[in-house]
Amino acid sequence: MAADNNTTTRLLTLLNVSATKAGKRKWADYVPAEKLNKRKTKTVKTVSITEQADETPQISREDEDEMDVDEEAQETKEIEEDTVEDSTDPYELHFGCNPPCLSESSRNAVDSRRWKHFKSSKGKLGPAYESLPESAEPGPSKPSENILERIKKPFLERQAKLPKDQAELQNDVLSVLSNHQDLYIAPSPWETKKCLREAISLHVLNHVTKKRRRVLKNNERLAHAAKSGIEPPEDVQDQGFTRPSILILLPFRSSGLEWFKALTSHTPSPEFQIQNQSRFVAEYGLPPDAIDKLASAEPGTYPMDHVETFKGNVDDSFRVGIKLTRKSVKMFTEFYGCDIIMASPLGLRQSIQKEKNADYLSSIEILVIDQLDALTMQNWEHVKFVMEHLNKLPKESHDTDFSRTKPWYLDGHAEYLRQSVLLSAFETPETRALYNANLKNVAGKVRLDKRWSPVQVPEGIEQNFIRFECANPKDEVDKRFNYFTTQLLPSILKSAVQSSNTVIFIPSYFDFVRVHNYFRTLTGVTFTVLSEYSTNQDISRARQAFFTGNKSFLLMTERFHFYKRYKIRGIRNLVFYGPPDHPQFYTELLSYPFLDEGVDSEDVSCRVLYSRYDWFRLERIAGTEAGVGLVKGS
Repeated sequence: MAADNNTTTRLLTLLNVSATKAGKRKWADYVPAEKLNKRKTKTVKTVSITEQADETPQISREDEDEMDVDEEAQETKEIEEDTVEDSTDPYELHFGCNPPCLSESSRNAVDSRRWKHFKSSKGKLGPAYESLPESAEPGPSKPSENILERIKKPFLERQAKLPKDQAELQNDVLSVLSNHQDLYIAPSPWETKKCLREAISLHVLNHVTKKRRRVLKNNERLAHAAKSGIEPPEDVQDQGFTRPSILILLPFRSSGLEWFKALTSHTPSPEFQIQNQSRFVAEYGLPPDAIDKLASAEPGTYPMDHVETFKGNVDDSFRVGIKLTRKSVKMFTEFYGCDIIMASPLGLRQSIQKEKNADYLSSIEILVIDQLDALTMQNWEHVKFVMEHLNKLPKESHDTDFSRTKPWYLDGHAEYLRQSVLLSAFETPETRALYNANLKNVAGKVRLDKRWSPVQVPEGIEQNFIRFECANPKDEVDKRFNYFTTQLLPSILKSAVQSSNTVIFIPSYFDFVRVHNYFRTLTGVTFTVLSEYSTNQDISRARQAFFTGNKSFLLMTERFHFYKRYKIRGIRNLVFYGPPDHPQFYTELLSYPFLDEGVDSEDVSCRVLYSRYDWFRLERIAGTEAGVGLVKGS
């Protein structure tokens, strides 16, 4: 009860603060209704998308506002030509003033995790598990009729040039997204990344455009009422607390550049101007004189997933605001004046901690997280931090016009309508927990059902999967360490063959620290280490010492292999402290012994320590059917 009172008090304070600022502009950069009919009085030079950053003319805030007034006046005329009826438009049904799916019973069902689950087929996406609140029913979707013609036309022209499978995949993705359900695509292979980005970015732009048109239409209604001297309409709640409605979380700047290309593929020249494009490409790409060793290497030199992940600018701290108008895409817009925030979890966390609030995340209606598998290899706490700050009541008013704020924002129910799109190469316990606990969309959510085949390993290698019992996931870390130190490692040290040329692969850095410290207590055992924190000099010394036999054991983390992808020579015995998240790492490590001449399959041993809680990893390595048998102990 105390928490409810505090929330109510804070909201009333915001209302009072807003009331004292009635003369100020409302909701970021949207132009007030009384300015809609004003014409531009001066000529402002627009920026060509080919101009360099230092050639971009400085446009003042007043000039930019006048440009927006002119664009919005023109767009207001076009709104009347829109063929989508409000009563049937999925945007209005889900994000309108009174969404029919948002009820007390649906919210209670979501909060108590009373979902009803059923299998369904999503075309080229494949079989899926669909989850709906207890009382909800799935509805039909017509994506081609729900997307505005102006942004759909360039998409259809490009789609016609795609392979049939990819075009169908895009349509199936849009079909799910048009219902405003959450969508979790895992696996998301590199071969389809580009077409998926374009389909999702089309949905995002459609959402922003429809939201903008609703605001402009209501501005026109209010202006007409004021001009006619009649009572203003009351059904004009069309905004959130702040303007940004889209959040795209990505691991690297290179990922941001790819999403920028996907977004702007729907806004071609000359219909649209991309402002600050040169600056964005310069900051999110590589310097002009830089050589990308991964992208320029001969095919096969590096694994494809490594090239696709790390080519380009791999800085993991960034954030940028993107503002959309009728004729332009404006990069580097300040957060409270933009429509889309594109950032890394680290970059966004730094911004939140610096400003000591996350009010610009209060009105996010679509969340997209791409490359979740890469984010798990960074710091997952950053992702959790951002999720904890989504759709919270703001600490300040930010000139919000509360008379235009949608009721469900004022009620604190925005998280029940937020649509989330998750993309990952594979599932992990962290990503599944995110899906289960943080996605509360009352319209439901869809998770793909992937069946895995066993990975390919060199013929003849005997693989020993060693199971340890654990009844509680909270005890799993200690149980694993205890089994490794009391049973598995002692048996290895007793063998003269297996106690040399042995790599111990450890997925978790925390486990790595624990095992490393334990090895320090052993007498007569020589070892070296490779972790994500190893310097180039450390790496060179460790690899040389292990290959020459000066060190019998090599402790290696999964993150080291993820970031460096070095080929390790001298391996004869592999011990997986836990199955790797990346199934291709298992295959690669088992192939490394054969880099040395005269090595037969009988010379290589492989042991994998696992528990029932390693299901996701086991399934990707052993295959779904064999993984079930391993988990059940049969």
